[in-house]
Amino acid sequence: MSITKKAGVMAVALGMVGGLAACGSSSDGQGSGDAKTVTLVSHNSWAASKDVIAAFEKKSGYKVRVLEDGDAGQAVNKAILTKDNPQGDVFFGVDNTLLSRALDNGLFQPYEAKGSDLVLPEYRADQDKHRVTPVTTGDVCVNYDKAYFSKHKLTPPDSFDDLVKPEYKDLLVTENAGSSSPGLGFLLGTAAEYGDQGWQDYWKKLKANGVKVVDSWEQAYNEEFSGSAGGKKAKGDRPLVVSYASSPPAEVIYADPQPTTAPTGVATGTCFRQVEYAGLLSNAGNPEGGKALLDFLLSKQFQDDMPLNMFVYPVREGAEIPEVFRKFGPQAEDPRTMDPAKIADNRDQWVKSWTSLVLK
Repeated sequence: MSITKKAGVMAVALGMVGGLAACGSSSDGQGSGDAKTVTLVSHNSWAASKDVIAAFEKKSGYKVRVLEDGDAGQAVNKAILTKDNPQGDVFFGVDNTLLSRALDNGLFQPYEAKGSDLVLPEYRADQDKHRVTPVTTGDVCVNYDKAYFSKHKLTPPDSFDDLVKPEYKDLLVTENAGSSSPGLGFLLGTAAEYGDQGWQDYWKKLKANGVKVVDSWEQAYNEEFSGSAGGKKAKGDRPLVVSYASSPPAEVIYADPQPTTAPTGVATGTCFRQVEYAGLLSNAGNPEGGKALLDFLLSKQFQDDMPLNMFVYPVREGAEIPEVFRKFGPQAEDPRTMDPAKIADNRDQWVKSWTSLVLK
């Protein structure tokens, strides 16, 4: 997402979706300190339709305040550091790659949101304590610039193995696995593909083949990637980027005029599935408002609205999938996955090893 999330975010247009709620920092560290205001802390890819937020506010009586706090990895780390005096009431955007870090550090207090029984089983987590609520899902995948590969008469890569071939040298940009959620997802995808030891040999080959590493998804996708609208403006020269399977629909929807085909494609053999969660922050200043907001995040109204705002998939059974997603950004049929316990046991050491191997 935050799986995605935008994840959040999650695609080129997310920076264009703003104004849904006031953003800023509080003076007392616990949201606004107003019992009628509920504060959501998230990564920069949070987005929702104004009318949907307004409907929640009218029904619940709470005003929604949103604090966006950088990339998902950065936002989670900051939330952990401020857990004793949190910035808000609910945190959205911790995904399955970082979930154990949040839970082990006591970031959330238990609450079983209304509608949890309607979450598809494969997305549920922490079922014994209910400290987190699944909200979105998405696939971290390599995206490619169709125009580049057509111009150079080169077949786009479709697998991890393809990416280390000589014909794709100096073409790929990815995010730092230590600070970026999609960057970490891509690392875990290679670990799932090549095993606990084999992934390091793979990254040695990828480094030798000229992979470029940048700090964030925004930089990789909107500055370095030649296939995105932002990348074209920034004169990005990398036709391969680690992004999401749902990024191509954003390139269609926000183009003017809208193309009949997406200008970017997905290497479906490189996908790693993320699930994004929200939780009621420990020491939340307005826990009742936070619970109401978590209930809302699982409502059909929000789940139907979310895909075209954060460019991720809903987790609720029966939620609507936009036709543009089905056409240009379908979920991967066979994404790489990893048991959350294995991620918890290995993530920090893998990131440390990856940093030494790739960045030094």
